[in-house]
Amino acid sequence: MNILGISAFYHDSAACLVEDGRITAAAQEERFTRKKHDHNFPAHAIRSCLLQANLTADQLDYVGFYDKPLTKFERLLETYLAFAPAGFPSFLRAMPLWLKEKLWIPEVVKKELKYSGPVLFAEHHESHAASAFYPSPFEDAAILTMDGVGEWATSTFGVGHGNDFELLGELRFPHSLGLLYSAFTYYTGFRVNSGEYKVMGLAPYGEPRYVDKILTELIDLKADGSLALNLKYFNFCQGLTMTNGQFDKLFGGPPRAPETPLTQRDMDLARSIQEVTEEAMLRMGRHVHRMTGQRNLCMAGGVALNCVGNGRLLREGPFENVWIQPAAGDAGGAVGVALSIWHRYLGKPRSFDGDGPRTDGMQASLLGPVYNEKEIEEFLEAKRIPYQRLSRQDMVVEVAQLLSAENVVGWFQGRMEFGPRALGARSILGDPRSPKMQSVMNLKIKFRESFRPFAPAVLREHASDYFDLSCDSPYMLLVAAVQSEKRLRLTSEEEKLFGMERLSIPRSNIPAVTHVDYSARVQTVRREENQGFYDLIKAFQGLTGCPLLINTSFNVRGEPIVCTPADAYRCFMRTEMDYLVMETFLLNKREQSKLEGDSNWRTEFQLD
Repeated sequence: MNILGISAFYHDSAACLVEDGRITAAAQEERFTRKKHDHNFPAHAIRSCLLQANLTADQLDYVGFYDKPLTKFERLLETYLAFAPAGFPSFLRAMPLWLKEKLWIPEVVKKELKYSGPVLFAEHHESHAASAFYPSPFEDAAILTMDGVGEWATSTFGVGHGNDFELLGELRFPHSLGLLYSAFTYYTGFRVNSGEYKVMGLAPYGEPRYVDKILTELIDLKADGSLALNLKYFNFCQGLTMTNGQFDKLFGGPPRAPETPLTQRDMDLARSIQEVTEEAMLRMGRHVHRMTGQRNLCMAGGVALNCVGNGRLLREGPFENVWIQPAAGDAGGAVGVALSIWHRYLGKPRSFDGDGPRTDGMQASLLGPVYNEKEIEEFLEAKRIPYQRLSRQDMVVEVAQLLSAENVVGWFQGRMEFGPRALGARSILGDPRSPKMQSVMNLKIKFRESFRPFAPAVLREHASDYFDLSCDSPYMLLVAAVQSEKRLRLTSEEEKLFGMERLSIPRSNIPAVTHVDYSARVQTVRREENQGFYDLIKAFQGLTGCPLLINTSFNVRGEPIVCTPADAYRCFMRTEMDYLVMETFLLNKREQSKLEGDSNWRTEFQLD
């Protein structure tokens, strides 16, 4: 039984293939088109999924779409009418795409795929809930989904047992925790639906000066985590911006223009909305626990990518275990609808591999395309690119030595990750012990804001030696504090610094992955989940005594994570990375010629 799940037309379009209840492939369209957060029909991602499984579209039994466009269209029309005539420009801008594609999903699917079978639809938050519960390691669990908005729902909760789940309650548009956070993302000068994690990273540099103002003026936050927005401050219902003039007056000026210098106000706003969001997540979690009585919690939706809030919910909330869908945003809806068809529509039971502790069904999220050594060698030879070929064992030792000498290494291995995080397949790696590595990698490799923190990838058995974390965090979705014995004592002068003045002060013996508040976004690595990456960290530990590495996504600012060998080489050459590893091939930057005439590489070497 072959089921294809699709999410499309809003942001982060994706496809997922489920064969007899097992996820066998999943990918985001952006990786193939090189358009970050690509919203278009995921034709390339679908082709990749089918190719990995050696299937054609006529072998699909069902195709599922992750939300219900007609219901969403109803919500848009009702909203535009409620605010008319103020929303007319927004209405005119939205309608062409709706009339051309969004209202005709079955026809689009059948035309694009040359597919004649059934096309089924799930509600948006049903897809999120399914993506959270079905791949989780839990037989029974509470479910919490939070995002901007689906059809009408903005947050839901429910409970899952076996192969089915029930959603018990919801918060409805326009009252939304996700839209509230996105409003501050817009106001602080970042792009909505892609810059929210920048606000989260900026928050520790600020003070929570505006928390009371947010809670008294902008939202009415209830004890159960539900909230009501004061719509006089927002513009997203009727306009093309998130906030309005009243919002500007409340916080003392217009939104920060993108790319302009960050001010203390921006930092304080980021800290304030982050604290309000965390409080709302905690209240929601406690309410869901009271209503369901479950000890396990599964989460999805864009707000579930707020790993600081997730960490607090795990530490301070009532649940014993928390599992978060690694592609928690809209891309994960493709996973959810495919699994919903298998388990809910067809009534198939869930199964867990092996006799040991149950692992989740996302397979370390390594679900994308893979390029074998022959394909990589053909690419290198065709472009006359100098390289050295090593055995896998020798490669691990060599790269560990390069990293210990403070070289920055591009790491391209195995199947590409599904979701927003690089997890050791398409990664840029560095030495976490180096005080200069954060600024070097931010400014010379990633070309991004200097304040952005980097994540540590740590051997699972050593995670609690370095971080206040006693559970798995394979998907980099939990923030934990660096253990006190690893921290460095600040001088009295350093203690007095605030804002960006604190950026260059080392705070632990792993300064490159320690944020200014002594936190870290941790990825735990097990050998059975990613053998090559585990072995590399283990070799680095053997050389240095340090069982972790900096792990950041293999891309530069504004571009998606690399997919193909051509993408990896281009990114390598356009940054100040020192070395590139692609499977068993090692490339030294000093041996490379200037990158020229590469405009056709994408079409020549992409996965078709």
